Amino acid sequence: MMHALDEHRPAWNKRPMSNDAFRSKYGPYALIAGAAVGLGAEYSRQIAARGLRLVMIDRDPGPLAATADAIRKQHGVEVRTLDIDLARPDVGERVLADTAGLEIGLVVYNAAIGTVAPFLETTPQLDDAAIDVNCRGPLRLVHAFAPAMVARGRGGVILMSSMSGNFGSTQLAVYAATKAFTLVFGDALWSELTPLGVDVLVVQPGSTRTPGWLSSQPSEPGGEIMPAADPAEVVREALATLGVEPRVIPGDANRQGAELLAQLPRRQAVEMMSQITAKLVRNDRPRIGR
Repeated sequence: MMHALDEHRPAWNKRPMSNDAFRSKYGPYALIAGAAVGLGAEYSRQIAARGLRLVMIDRDPGPLAATADAIRKQHGVEVRTLDIDLARPDVGERVLADTAGLEIGLVVYNAAIGTVAPFLETTPQLDDAAIDVNCRGPLRLVHAFAPAMVARGRGGVILMSSMSGNFGSTQLAVYAATKAFTLVFGDALWSELTPLGVDVLVVQPGSTRTPGWLSSQPSEPGGEIMPAADPAEVVREALATLGVEPRVIPGDANRQGAELLAQLPRRQAVEMMSQITAKLVRNDRPRIGR
């Protein structure tokens, strides 16, 4: 069930949090999962610009190291990298051990596996991988780091869902279902942890120009299925909404689209979404991150 539009619209009239206040609330370290490229890399850059130290996690060590090095040079903050497969069942324990002694005040779970293909043409192995990374991964990391945040009475968690998590659609059966899980999981965390001093935000981006999105678009010039947002805009709006609302759909056009779909009979909404996702280029190679 979708929230009403005004429940996920950012409170833009609220005075933006200063960098000092942001560091005090969410520092000194932020942990970003799925940080090498796309939205994860952009979260890392913008959080570093606010003065937080970083722990960046990804399973692709080359791009991860390159992004981390660029952030160190640009922002002069400490950046640690962890080359970890977020699909491993002990991911919470592993990351907690590798960050022992660090005060993690903000967790951003951006990692995701998604395939574009009809459900009967995917494999159980790919489906399991999506569930491991998209569902179990954030569960384990929140279990690992939220208790210390609650004990301190401050902190934050950002979970990346998707507009596809509102309705099922052609070619995205498992991916969209995992993003629905993230949305509902984040709602519950927001209700439980906010009174304890820990802010929780679920972000539902629409089409965003990231490596994962580009891999699903037609290759011919002008073949993009829908206009796409810049990752910097998505992250900027998400960080501005953290501590204000439980959810944000970045971009006015995306918010208007979500409101329109919410007003339709479910069958019609699913059909409308499927007309769009049917045009996506098949890609059954799993990709982590956005």
